[in-house]
Amino acid sequence: MSSARAGAKKTDPAGSPGSVLAAMLAGVRGRVSVDQPLGQRTWFRVGGAAECLFQPAHADDLAMAMRRFSPELPVLVLGACSNVIIRDGGVPGLVIRPGGGFAKIEVEPGAVIAGGAALDATVAETAAAAGLGGLEFLAGIPGSIGGAVRMNAGAYGSDMAAVLDWAEIISRDGTLMRLPASALRFGYRRSALPDGAVVVRARLRAEPADPAEVKERIAGVRAAREGSQPVRARTGGSTFRNPEPEVSGMKAWQLIDAAGCRGLTAGGAQVSEKHCNFLINTGDATAADLETLGETVRRRVLETSGVTLHWEIRRIGLPAAGESVNSIEEPVA
Repeated sequence: MSSARAGAKKTDPAGSPGSVLAAMLAGVRGRVSVDQPLGQRTWFRVGGAAECLFQPAHADDLAMAMRRFSPELPVLVLGACSNVIIRDGGVPGLVIRPGGGFAKIEVEPGAVIAGGAALDATVAETAAAAGLGGLEFLAGIPGSIGGAVRMNAGAYGSDMAAVLDWAEIISRDGTLMRLPASALRFGYRRSALPDGAVVVRARLRAEPADPAEVKERIAGVRAAREGSQPVRARTGGSTFRNPEPEVSGMKAWQLIDAAGCRGLTAGGAQVSEKHCNFLINTGDATAADLETLGETVRRRVLETSGVTLHWEIRRIGLPAAGESVNSIEEPVA
């Protein structure tokens, strides 16, 4: 692995694919790393390396970088890595992970403007300190604002669709644009955010409220999460989306429990005993273990209930040589 500030002299373009991509970022501010391990950056602590990892300094640098690469180049955006499984063979192409320059949070009357890399919980805390309510649900979501916009993250009675005014994005061709919430066509755990786009800022509506009361509600959200989820384990967020009401009246965890999957294992991966819509790395799991276990759960739920679960956790990259996961068909969202 090699790592350097963008703009420094790079290795011969005839070298590895990652070195070729890194050389194309010469003069762009930020940090560029070739063959950069990603596993320890994820909440599961598993996975291979990024062919080329770029951590832009600011939005202008990100836009410049996007314009330098052909539309055919695979580009993956990572945030807090709380709801992803990086496969063991790593991620080809360019991986972008916005850093501190994208984490700024501003408060204005009736709203919070948060950078795409700002942590959801930090946004909730900032709003509370400013006497703004309505964003407490973010304290129960392990991730960053950019990811929350992309997947319409929600918990404890609210979601991004209920509070978002607009999102500023940098598109795959390097164009900075502001999209109103209506343009994102939010659905349950999904949005119409363009592929390859990076959320750089978002405006979230909030209402004046007593700071002490807002902080108390945040404490309640955290206590509820701590009491029901394996938050201290090596895990991600919810593994599967809840089925649409017309498909099943049961939540994903209920279907998984009814299929006898609570505590089920595959290699070093386990279905949580505490909340069976969570997978856990018990210590030596591989990404293949986790994905295989998830697919086993999906298969058993389908066999016992007729319901095909959608993955909510993203599985990214390539399997390691010799690895395979027997997946069942993913239903159309």
